[in-house]
Amino acid sequence: MPIALLALTLSAFAIGTTEFVIVGLVPTIADDLAVSLPSAGLLVSLYALGVAVGAPVLTALTGRWNRKYVLLSLMSLFVIGNLLAWQAPSYGSLITARILTGLAHGVFFSIGSTIATGLVSKDKEASAIAIMFTGLTVALVTGVPLGTWIGQHFGWRATFLVVSLLGLIALVGSAFLIPNNLKQSKPATLGEQLKVMVQPRLLLVYLMTILGYGGTFTAFTYLAPILEQQTGLASATISLIMLVYGVSVAVGNIYGGKLADKKGPISALTIIFSSLSIVLLVLTFTMQSKVAAVLTILVWGAFAFGNVPGLQVYVVKLAERFTPNAVDVASGLNIAAFNIGIALGSVLGGVVVENYSLQDTAWIGAIISLAALIATRYSGYLDKREAVLELKLEK
Repeated sequence: MPIALLALTLSAFAIGTTEFVIVGLVPTIADDLAVSLPSAGLLVSLYALGVAVGAPVLTALTGRWNRKYVLLSLMSLFVIGNLLAWQAPSYGSLITARILTGLAHGVFFSIGSTIATGLVSKDKEASAIAIMFTGLTVALVTGVPLGTWIGQHFGWRATFLVVSLLGLIALVGSAFLIPNNLKQSKPATLGEQLKVMVQPRLLLVYLMTILGYGGTFTAFTYLAPILEQQTGLASATISLIMLVYGVSVAVGNIYGGKLADKKGPISALTIIFSSLSIVLLVLTFTMQSKVAAVLTILVWGAFAFGNVPGLQVYVVKLAERFTPNAVDVASGLNIAAFNIGIALGSVLGGVVVENYSLQDTAWIGAIISLAALIATRYSGYLDKREAVLELKLEK
């Protein structure tokens, strides 16, 4: 794998950290800026909104630009957004900074996938995407606790300063390591962009993405309270488990990429969503036991984000077939779908906790993952049916 992937991975790590670290800083920010907890919590939702809007819209608007220049512009915007958050004098200015950073996030993961695949041969594309997304998945469970610790000890502003420095390092690395002559698809017209948004096969993949992430985040959002209140673990132990979980996530992400390369996206996603459904169901019963809960959670980590490379490769594959001039737009919409899944899963998890119990988040997440599996198998069935029709037409 080329060293240029390291710059993309570091960028993904910085971006992933700034997206989710806000969860651990909500009480601190609420106290410091004299706003309510729900108002501080809006910083999470508005960031996701920036991602969902930025991914498809800005990807389309920058379609004619050199891919490397787009990447450097995005990382510059990311650094500026975090510096603005660092110096934000008020709640309103912090919201502005978060939305700006979210815009950069959305387009980065859209074009980052195509840049990663452009750096390697065809048979290593899913693995290249997996390596890049490892930065995001590791950030979820290592960068976020570290950023939260910095915020709690040195003030929440310090967290955004550190993240902006990480972004600056990634920006410099990208400038030196990413080649100028990256492959670039022909810019999509407005009609071609709209075609992506109404193409049934692509909409089905976006549904798979939303359900796949929604199932995980219904329970994952409340993993720390589950470990504390259901399993009875101490706070210090929970931090250690989250760190080990991060390693499990990283390994699972890379394995998911290799699986997609070897067996194809549908077969890989079938294995991952099946395993995810089973693990979440098992967690419902094992979260009461310290040893069993930890083992279940480590297995969960191996599958929780292993669907990313398969889903991203699959959407690019279908876009090349059905909307060949709007592949980046299709990829951007899938990034939006990831964030919609995260947002919906978190909201649903909150409703479950409020009306039922923490334990119920796991089996409900399992049902949603099962729905992702059904959507995946149906998409695979459509692939086979279309292949048979094409063979008949050739004869």
